Amino acid sequence: MATTIQISERLQHELAKKKLFDKETYEEVIWDLMEDTMELSEETKRHIAQAEKDIKEGRVYTHEQVKKRLSL
Repeated sequence: MATTIQISERLQHELAKKKLFDKETYEEVIWDLMEDTMELSEETKRHIAQAEKDIKEGRVYTHEQVKKRLSL
């Protein structure tokens, strides 16, 4: 169910500056802002831990290494 909220013109102006593209809705802008404060899922935390382990153990390639390997 959709609802209407009242915000000041100042806040509307600030939200408009946060839009990534012209047709982005204020709801999308607000969700993007809220995402920064939301808790990561356990699956995401596991993926981050695995990525950190891969980096420490040298199981990563730089962009330049990949380009060279693919002859790009």
